[in-house]
This record gives sequence, C-alpha cells and structure tokens, in this order.
Amino acid sequence: MSKKLARLFIVVTVLMLAVGIIPAMAQDRTVVIWYVGLGAGGQPEQIEAQNAVVEAFNASQDSIELQIQIVDNNVAYDTLATLIATGQAPHIVGPVGADGSNAFAGNYLDLEPLIEASGYDVSQFSPASVEAFRYPGQGLIGLPFATFPSFIFFNKSLFDEAGAPYPPQEYGVPYVDVNGEEKEWNMDTLRELAMFMTVDANGNDATMAEFDATTVEQWGFNSQWNEPRGISTMFGATSLVGEDGGAVLPQAWTDAFTWYYNGIWTDKFIPNASQVGSDLLANGNAFSSGRVAMAHTHLWYTCCVGTSNEWDLAVMPSFNGVTTAKLHGDSFRLMRRSADMPLEEQLAAFEVLAYLLGDASDELLLVYGGMPAREEDTDAFFAKLDETFTQGVNWQVAKDSLAYADSPNHEYAMPNYLKAKDRIGAFQSLIESTPDLDVAAELEKLVADLDVIFKEEPAEPEA
Repeated sequence: MSKKLARLFIVVTVLMLAVGIIPAMAQDRTVVIWYVGLGAGGQPEQIEAQNAVVEAFNASQDSIELQIQIVDNNVAYDTLATLIATGQAPHIVGPVGADGSNAFAGNYLDLEPLIEASGYDVSQFSPASVEAFRYPGQGLIGLPFATFPSFIFFNKSLFDEAGAPYPPQEYGVPYVDVNGEEKEWNMDTLRELAMFMTVDANGNDATMAEFDATTVEQWGFNSQWNEPRGISTMFGATSLVGEDGGAVLPQAWTDAFTWYYNGIWTDKFIPNASQVGSDLLANGNAFSSGRVAMAHTHLWYTCCVGTSNEWDLAVMPSFNGVTTAKLHGDSFRLMRRSADMPLEEQLAAFEVLAYLLGDASDELLLVYGGMPAREEDTDAFFAKLDETFTQGVNWQVAKDSLAYADSPNHEYAMPNYLKAKDRIGAFQSLIESTPDLDVAAELEKLVADLDVIFKEEPAEPEA
C-alpha cells in the first residue's frame, strides 16, 4: 500500500470509528456489512427506514448480523475505494445505479453460483431486466430492484395563476398554448412555455419587452439535480466515449448545451447556479420552492419534492421527432471482498441481498421513490404514494416514460471514471455560473481534456 493510501485509510478509519459505522463482530453470527452512500439512502427518512430494515432482519433469524454503514455521498466514492484497497470492503453496496457502481467495475461478485447454490427464484423478474445486470467478464453482478424514469414535474398553481394550459400528460399529444394553438411538444415549445412562465417582480414574463431579468421571482424551467450526461439526453441518447475509447463530441451535446446555456443567460427562463443556491430557490432544491414552473428529473424526486398538492407530472418533449426519457435503475451489489471469501459468508451476504430485494423492498422502494422491478407490484406502489401525495398525481406518465428510456444509458461507463466525471462536473459549473462563454469552445476543451483523461491510469484516492 502506498503511503498516501495508508494515510487516507487511517483518516477514514478514525472517522468511521467516531461515528460508529465500523461494526463490531457479532458472537455466533456471520457479520454482513451493508454500505450505503453511492446513491440514495442519505435522506433522514431513508436512514430511518434502512435502520428499521436492519433491525427487522436481525430479529427474523439468528445466524446473520446485518450491520449498516451510511456514508455521506460526497465522500462515499473515496471511502469505498480505500476500503477495497485495504481489504476492508463491505459485503453489500446499494442502492446504487450504473453511475455509482461504474467506478468499481471488477469488484463485484458474480451472483450466478450463489443463485444456483441457494435456489433463488429469478423467474420473478423479467428475463430482460435480469440480463441487463450481466456484464462481459464480470458475470451477473446484480438483480432488478427499482427503476426511476424521468419526466417533467410541473407546478399546477403557477400554471393556473398564469392562465396557461398544463404541459401534455400523454406522449404523442400536442401542447395547446394560451391562444388555443396546437404545437408539437418539443424542445422549442418547452422553451416558449418556460419563457412565458418566467416572471419578474413587476409581473412581466420573459416574452415581454418590459421583462426585467434582474428581478426574476419565478422561473419557467429547471434541470433538477441532473449532471451534463443526463441534461444532454433531452436532445438524444449519446456517449462521449468513441468506438476507439477516445473522447468524442456528439451533436446532441452541442444542441443541448447551446439550448441550456441560452436558457440561463440569454432567455433567462432557467436559474443560474447562484440563483439555484439562494434562499429564494430553497438552497438548491429549486422546484420545491414553488418558484419554478417545470423541472426535468426522475421519479426518485418524490423523496424531496415535498407534500404540497401543487404539482403533477408531464411527459418529456421531443427533439427532431425523437423523445428520450432518461432512466435510472438501482439495485444492490455484492462485493468480492477477498479472493478467498468463504462460500458460507458469500451465501450469508446473498441472503441479505434477497431480503432487500424481497421482504424489505416495499418499505425501501417507497423511501427511495423507485418503481418496483416486479411489474405486478407497480400499482400497489403508486397507491401507497397516493397516500402521501393526495392531489391525484398522474403516475401513468411515469409508467409510460419507461418506453422512451435512453439507449445508450447516460450513466455509461467511461475510462478513468471518477476523474472523467470530475471534469464533466467542472464543465457544468462553468456553464451554470459564467455569463458570456463561448459554449462551442468550452465543449471542445471538455472533449480534448476527456480524451487525455480516458487514456490515463486511474489515480489512487487522495489523502
């Protein structure tokens, strides 16, 4: 182990001991460690539900001691990388999607032998959803748990106040504007509607000559907690990784970030980073502030949208005749831990995995906001959400959006994954924080930098 990695391990270990997330060995039980932090699981209500799941599992049998480690998402990658490098990997990580797991490719157990040894019934899932977790050279590294389609959240009260018809709630249906004119529901129409729904302190909207962009109090659109690969899907599903492994610039990225940047700095219907982070827009949770008319995000946002009855769901707009509703999918992974991990320990970890996917899934799916992998459980899931969101949400939008999932998925693997993500994140910060940019030039710089990053060896975690 390098000195730098050793120092980081010591720091992480001290911190984890301080907050009680390094487990003590349980007498006469096989200890299984569940690591949470790469994806969902850090919200207070999620932590409460996860702890209840752990307590229920431990009370249900006497051979396994399940212990949970919840790590802040901001340090979850480095912490897990250090634990793996020092032989202290947890048994289970999750919930985690492709994005959260890509950085640790090659560190997951192939579940196929454990499924065979335990007699686990995979026929409860569709064959296609199971096969989606089969990776060349790694085997079957997960099983279906939850899907999170994306769509448009919209604030009904703001539309009612403006006298504007709601955005379409059915794919293939045109938008009817305030003048009764039918328009294709596409990215141009979204822009026009978002400008109409953007209002300054004097009540002028962004389509008016009198509009004062320095006193905006309501915005028409926000990309809620999306990163650039996700933002770009509004203009088509693409990848920054070329066939030769180098970086490429898809046309969708040029289209997307020209539109997005102009929406922030020219048309003013998208809040900039400073505005999003302000008290006015709930310090980052902009749509929940009640001052954003429409937001593009995923079903998991039900975790944080609040219980106001002012919102509903609309379908994704198209671009050049193609509609894309980017998709997240979460599950749990079993870690290799060591080359000689006993089969008994592997089977104990798999028993916990089966519990999370089975008996515990109803409670976890609700707090994570994910549609069940088992189609027959979907209606009951949304019926339960209706108990919280009593306004009568059109959940059919979420169901229908699955048919428009992005392919390739925007959470695709990239060489030198974490460093590449950091560079893409820096590009997003620049776009959202800096007026008067040459967007085309910044895209060229991004791709040039990514091409170098893709060809570098991944660095060790920094101390």
